[in-house]
Amino acid sequence: MIAHLRGQILTKTPNSVVVECGGVGYELAISVATYSEIGGEGKEVRLHVHTHVREDALALYGFAELQEKRLFEKLLTISGIGPKLAITVLSGISAERLVGAIRAGDHATLTRIPGIGKKTAERVVLELKDKLDDMAGVVPDDAPRSLGRLEDDVVSALVNLGYARSLAMKAVEAAHKVGVDYEIGFEAGSGKGSNEFEILFRAAMAAVR
Repeated sequence: MIAHLRGQILTKTPNSVVVECGGVGYELAISVATYSEIGGEGKEVRLHVHTHVREDALALYGFAELQEKRLFEKLLTISGIGPKLAITVLSGISAERLVGAIRAGDHATLTRIPGIGKKTAERVVLELKDKLDDMAGVVPDDAPRSLGRLEDDVVSALVNLGYARSLAMKAVEAAHKVGVDYEIGFEAGSGKGSNEFEILFRAAMAAVR
């Protein structure tokens, strides 16, 4: 079972990354948070890995942070949540905000995540609320303001998650209407722009709901 990979990024999309290790390319599904945190093509990356084995396939899921991997695995213990939905959940909300929402029993925040309905949100809170004591969390506030000039990438990411392109484009437009500011929170030369895609994507995810 693969638990960790270190290698060179060959290709990278908002939903997956191919990492070359010892001459072998490993494709891993990733969340938007991991996409934003790792470097670009040609850069070295270290990923915590969850190996999901089925009768007909072996799938790898990569995480830049160990807490995100652990939360992913806890989500898999919930009836009705498989790896694809779990990675979608972690793309729709940061690990810290998700932990905070579960601890607070905040069903409203959870049901804003694509794929999570009222009953699933209730199960997540019921089954995980007392199992996250060792994880850092924050109480969710209002949806974050969007940042970045990456609309095309965000539309593509939403389409890859199963949304129609027309709906994805409307979601990005809606994110702008509720208050997009590309410059807030970024200092010149600070290098913080790597989070632009993640913030814009999550604002669009909220809009598409």
